[in-house]
Amino acid sequence: MLALALVALVGLLQYPLWFAKGGWIQVWEVDRALQKQHGLNQTLSLRNAALDADVQDLKQGTDAIEERARSELGMIRDDEVFFQVVRGGAAAPGGR
Repeated sequence: MLALALVALVGLLQYPLWFAKGGWIQVWEVDRALQKQHGLNQTLSLRNAALDADVQDLKQGTDAIEERARSELGMIRDDEVFFQVVRGGAAAPGGR
Protein backbone atom coordinates (compact mmCIF):
# COMPACT_ATOMS: atom_id res chain seq x y z
CA MET A 1 0.00 0.00 0.00
CA LEU A 2 2.90 2.33 0.86
CA ALA A 3 4.60 1.62 -2.48
CA LEU A 4 1.38 2.44 -4.34
CA ALA A 5 1.04 5.71 -2.43
CA LEU A 6 4.65 6.64 -3.26
CA VAL A 7 4.14 5.87 -6.97
CA ALA A 8 0.99 8.02 -6.96
CA LEU A 9 2.90 10.83 -5.22
CA VAL A 10 5.71 10.68 -7.77
CA GLY A 11 3.12 10.74 -10.57
CA LEU A 12 1.45 13.80 -9.06
CA LEU A 13 4.82 15.53 -8.78
CA GLN A 14 5.73 14.67 -12.39
CA TYR A 15 2.47 15.90 -13.91
CA PRO A 16 3.27 19.64 -13.69
CA LEU A 17 6.78 19.00 -15.01
CA TRP A 18 5.45 17.47 -18.24
CA PHE A 19 1.95 18.81 -18.86
CA ALA A 20 1.43 22.08 -16.95
CA LYS A 21 2.11 25.55 -18.30
CA GLY A 22 5.85 25.88 -18.77
CA GLY A 23 6.33 22.10 -18.78
CA TRP A 24 8.67 20.15 -21.02
CA ILE A 25 6.12 19.61 -23.78
CA GLN A 26 5.48 23.34 -24.07
CA VAL A 27 9.23 24.03 -23.98
CA TRP A 28 9.78 21.65 -26.90
CA GLU A 29 6.99 23.31 -28.91
CA VAL A 30 8.41 26.78 -28.25
CA ASP A 31 11.90 25.58 -29.18
CA ARG A 32 10.59 24.17 -32.47
CA ALA A 33 8.80 27.46 -33.24
CA LEU A 34 11.99 29.36 -32.36
CA GLN A 35 14.07 27.28 -34.80
CA LYS A 36 11.49 27.89 -37.53
CA GLN A 37 11.56 31.64 -36.85
CA HIS A 38 15.37 31.67 -36.97
CA GLY A 39 15.24 30.11 -40.44
CA LEU A 40 12.69 32.67 -41.61
CA ASN A 41 14.75 35.51 -40.13
CA GLN A 42 17.86 34.30 -41.95
CA THR A 43 15.98 34.20 -45.27
CA LEU A 44 14.61 37.70 -44.71
CA SER A 45 18.03 38.97 -43.67
CA LEU A 46 19.52 37.76 -46.96
CA ARG A 47 16.70 39.44 -48.88
CA ASN A 48 17.21 42.67 -46.96
CA ALA A 49 20.95 42.61 -47.69
CA ALA A 50 20.25 42.22 -51.41
CA LEU A 51 17.75 45.09 -51.33
CA ASP A 52 20.22 47.26 -49.41
CA ALA A 53 22.92 46.58 -52.00
CA ASP A 54 20.46 47.51 -54.73
CA VAL A 55 19.57 50.78 -52.96
CA GLN A 56 23.24 51.66 -52.49
CA ASP A 57 23.90 50.94 -56.17
CA LEU A 58 21.00 53.18 -57.20
CA LYS A 59 22.22 55.98 -54.91
CA GLN A 60 25.83 55.92 -56.05
CA GLY A 61 25.82 55.22 -59.77
CA THR A 62 23.90 56.04 -62.90
CA ASP A 63 24.49 52.62 -64.47
CA ALA A 64 21.92 50.96 -62.21
CA ILE A 65 19.37 53.69 -62.92
CA GLU A 66 19.93 53.35 -66.66
CA GLU A 67 19.60 49.56 -66.44
CA ARG A 68 16.30 49.88 -64.57
CA ALA A 69 14.97 52.44 -67.06
CA ARG A 70 15.82 50.14 -69.95
CA SER A 71 14.47 46.90 -68.51
CA GLU A 72 11.42 48.09 -66.59
CA LEU A 73 10.31 51.14 -68.55
CA GLY A 74 11.57 50.24 -72.03
CA MET A 75 13.48 53.51 -72.40
CA ILE A 76 16.28 54.13 -74.91
CA ARG A 77 18.83 56.93 -75.31
CA ASP A 78 18.50 59.70 -77.91
CA ASP A 79 21.44 58.40 -79.96
CA GLU A 80 20.13 54.81 -80.15
CA VAL A 81 17.91 53.13 -82.73
CA PHE A 82 15.21 50.74 -81.57
CA PHE A 83 14.22 47.74 -83.70
CA GLN A 84 11.26 45.59 -82.73
CA VAL A 85 11.25 42.06 -84.13
CA VAL A 86 7.85 40.41 -84.36
CA ARG A 87 7.94 36.63 -84.56
CA GLY A 88 5.55 34.81 -86.97
CA GLY A 89 2.00 33.80 -86.16
CA ALA A 90 -0.08 36.85 -86.98
CA ALA A 91 -0.06 38.22 -90.52
CA ALA A 92 0.41 41.93 -91.12
CA PRO A 93 -2.76 43.88 -91.95
CA GLY A 94 -3.43 43.85 -95.68
CA GLY A 95 -0.90 41.05 -96.23
CA ARG A 96 -1.48 37.46 -97.16
